[in-house]
Amino acid sequence: MADSRLFSFEFSAPKTEEAIEQVKKVHARLSDLSPHFFSVTYGAGGSTKDGTRQTVLDLSSTGSVVAPHISFGGDTPEVIEELLNNYKDAGISRLVALRGDRPSGIGSTMKMIHANELVEFIRSKTGDHFHIDVAAYPEVHPESDSVDSEIHYFKKKADAGANSAITQYFYNADAYFRFRDACTAAGIDIPIVPGIMPITNYKGLVRFSSVCGAEIPRWIEKHLITYEKDAEALKAFGTDVVTDMCQRLLDGGAPGLHFYTLNQSLPTLKIWNSLALS
Repeated sequence: MADSRLFSFEFSAPKTEEAIEQVKKVHARLSDLSPHFFSVTYGAGGSTKDGTRQTVLDLSSTGSVVAPHISFGGDTPEVIEELLNNYKDAGISRLVALRGDRPSGIGSTMKMIHANELVEFIRSKTGDHFHIDVAAYPEVHPESDSVDSEIHYFKKKADAGANSAITQYFYNADAYFRFRDACTAAGIDIPIVPGIMPITNYKGLVRFSSVCGAEIPRWIEKHLITYEKDAEALKAFGTDVVTDMCQRLLDGGAPGLHFYTLNQSLPTLKIWNSLALS
């Protein structure tokens, strides 16, 4: 990279042969940008564990640094330890450690292992082998009671041994800056990298945002409604909005950007090129 900022790209774990080929194509295109690493998600309750592992190994074999998401889900400590050892033996050196979500239909019957407990477990079994990223929520996790509780639980992850964090996506840079400053005031000193979600579809974005607690500012939503029947105009608007936010984040000292690619290359590439990051 031309500077010390870290840029990374995230893929959703593919579930079909067609999806696997799509991820490989997108990976090949985005590899030309020399990102610091790629990450691969882990489905609710560990539902894509095998797909995640195979995708990570396939992409890693090309020379890329690849970070699998990992959570306990419904697995035993022994299963997770075996997975960690498999990754370690394969030369994987980075993980994204998450509490994860319950798979639909499970309700409250699955015991959820919090991310700080998972980080402690990874450290106890593998020492400092892995660089561990954890999640951060500038707009507050949907299950958090307050900003103070959000900072409290985030600090527990940092204190457990996390090296850095990736945020949930957002469209309000002030939310990130205020969260970062609150973390600094609380003695949290790990890098907090903003998660960036390209805007390509109105209904999908609204649906997903309502689940994960990401706020779509009213003025943005009104524009998206206006452009809903004009896909190209919507995408152009989305690129402009997200690019402007990314530039403000970088100018304000964000340590890098983590792009949620949606397993597509073009939306991310448009933002990347608009930022002149190459």
